[in-house]
Amino acid sequence: MTDALPYAEVIGDPIEHSKSPLIHNFWLKALDIEAEYTKTHVPPEGLAAYFLMRRADPDWLGCNVTIPHKMAVLDFVDDPGGVRERIGAVNTIASETGGPLIGTNTDAGGFLQPLLRDKWKGQSAVIVGSGGAARAILFALTSLGVPDITIMARDRARGQALLDHGGTKGRVIGMTDPLPAADLLVNSTSLGMVGQPALTLDLTPLPAGATVYDIVYAPLETELLKAAKARGLKTLDGLEMLIGQAALAFDIFFDAQAPRELDAELRALLIAAD
Repeated sequence: MTDALPYAEVIGDPIEHSKSPLIHNFWLKALDIEAEYTKTHVPPEGLAAYFLMRRADPDWLGCNVTIPHKMAVLDFVDDPGGVRERIGAVNTIASETGGPLIGTNTDAGGFLQPLLRDKWKGQSAVIVGSGGAARAILFALTSLGVPDITIMARDRARGQALLDHGGTKGRVIGMTDPLPAADLLVNSTSLGMVGQPALTLDLTPLPAGATVYDIVYAPLETELLKAAKARGLKTLDGLEMLIGQAALAFDIFFDAQAPRELDAELRALLIAAD
């Protein structure tokens, strides 16, 4: 990190897998902006000390937040947009010297971008998981008016709490229960990520026109996406949401629009880095 440059970063536990620095630094270079973006390992017990240290750094512009901190960081930020009530998880924190830390969530918008691009019109969805990413995804699907939403979770009570928080009518099933015949299946967990067990589901109940969307991006082609492709289903990989949410955060940190016309070049860079 160069002290003279303003910087943003991503924090999480683990954090080694994060591709966010590649994305943001690619855009910074393309736009000739003198700033940088890094990644920092922060364990749960280190959050308070991390924010205390960063608030004292005038070059720090803020951070993105990944697993497992998206709900815990709510205790350290101001929430003028009502993210706590609407989503219940924060993935982007903006800092202004001498001012409050502002929490927001770009996951929901980033998740929606490829669905809106593809003019997805499904009526039912299954979200695997009940953590911070699931909260943003549920909010996004609810905003689209999807009437039939199922949460698949290890902890059914936590899954129901997720629905209750969003005021969403839906149902909760266990991880070993059969999938319903949904138009969209989303993996919001870390299952399938490098170092984690694979997410193994029987996709037979999904209709031929269904979409399988896995937000894991390391590896880019997870076992879930391989199984979906083998069935001829449409797939969306984790780079879709990662790049989409990063573009929204980039504007917040660096006050500039990400050059999305370079998405093909960026994807090639990210794939080569796998």
